[in-house]
Amino acid sequence: MARGTLDLAEHRSRLEAARSALTGLAEVLHEASGPELAEVMGLVDGVAAGAEAARVEVAVEAARRGECTGGGVHGWVREHAPATRQGSAGHVARLVQEVTAQDTGVQRVDPEPSSPLGVVWGAVRSARVSAPVATAVLRESTRLVPVLTPEAVPTVTSALVDLVEQWGPAMMRRLRPRLLADHGRVGVLDELHERLAASARLSAPHVESADLTEYQLWMTPEQAAALEAAIGPLSAPAPNPESGERDLRPAGQRRVEALTAVCRRSSALDAERAGADGPAGSWSAVHLTIPAGDLLAGTGAAEVLGSVATGTLLPHAGLRRAACDTALVAHVLGADGEPLALGRTVRLFTRAQRRHLWLRDRGCSYPGCTAPAAWAEAHHLTHWADGGRSDVGNAALLCPSHHTHVHRRRLAGTVTGAGVSWDLTPGSYDAALRARPPEPAGRAPDPPPGPPPVPEDPSLDLEQWWAELTEDDWAARAA
Repeated sequence: MARGTLDLAEHRSRLEAARSALTGLAEVLHEASGPELAEVMGLVDGVAAGAEAARVEVAVEAARRGECTGGGVHGWVREHAPATRQGSAGHVARLVQEVTAQDTGVQRVDPEPSSPLGVVWGAVRSARVSAPVATAVLRESTRLVPVLTPEAVPTVTSALVDLVEQWGPAMMRRLRPRLLADHGRVGVLDELHERLAASARLSAPHVESADLTEYQLWMTPEQAAALEAAIGPLSAPAPNPESGERDLRPAGQRRVEALTAVCRRSSALDAERAGADGPAGSWSAVHLTIPAGDLLAGTGAAEVLGSVATGTLLPHAGLRRAACDTALVAHVLGADGEPLALGRTVRLFTRAQRRHLWLRDRGCSYPGCTAPAAWAEAHHLTHWADGGRSDVGNAALLCPSHHTHVHRRRLAGTVTGAGVSWDLTPGSYDAALRARPPEPAGRAPDPPPGPPPVPEDPSLDLEQWWAELTEDDWAARAA
């Protein structure tokens, strides 16, 4: 029967029948076949959508009659439609107020069909969208109308209704730039991006000692596009076709490692353009303190100094990874916290050495990895902390992901005539370190009793001085 041909009594009777039909429906659903379940779902959805539209129309009628006294439309809806107390009463009330705003004391004035409100009201009455979705479209159209060409307003509003009907409000907001580009006034998209640029920001880091460091980042579309173009290829999963290893890193970890690689590469390029070498050509410089006993025994942690990350603790594994390509300035402390030595960053690979590694390894040397040399880091095959020298014969290129992987799983690598060979057995590095022959005796005269004096001449090579200290020397200093 066509809409409007039933009187009020017949409508009420059918509404009561529909409500009765829904009561106890769950108890008989087991009787339905698969296709019948789909059909019942469609019927229930149609009843629900029609009921939502009817609820708004009843509220409009009540408002026009003056029935919503006392608590206003919002209070009247909450009182007589308890289901709206869960959040939709405010949306119904706002929509009713918008629809009845042009009414006079003696005349009802419906919204102009081609206006944004008219388009949205038509969608509500035809049960295409709910009251909460309708108010979202009205909010969006309020933002867009001032910057649209006048003839595009009905088209854009109809497009918004279509979008939210299919995909919800989030998609409507995501397509705002496209709507402005296609239907906005001349230059409006440029103006929008200029305003956005003033709001883009990167927060200062929130640092918890050995926990994660938190940043908050807001970017313009242009900035976000540049960021994604830079980190997108680097953050893709990278399974290893040779070893069969899967890339089990979660997406968030891959993205932050890609961002770190981009930042490191940018720092290296700046140093390269400036002709910097050694410490000045490293990715970054980190000052840290560590007790001598902890440095010798591999216990405890190093504490970062002199930056916004002051107080952050770096475990030995992280310290070893950073020692390959970061300028670490180690402030070695005695048992009472007194400074024993200030390390200098003379251990880093030079620019010429890194270029040689680019030529030799061609890229990340980990089996199966195809990361280019430009994105790789120079890794000490025998760790610098274990006496490894910064020679090309003790170096291998590794991408940031595999650099972390090699340190975490303690893998050993060896330079051969064919390149770098890796032993992928976990702990192979420690096994190779234990099997390494001892340093030849007689390299330095026996030290005098007690800990050796700290050289005060800044021209002296403190790294060499550290390397020549024996275990007894370190034990005496830690005692």
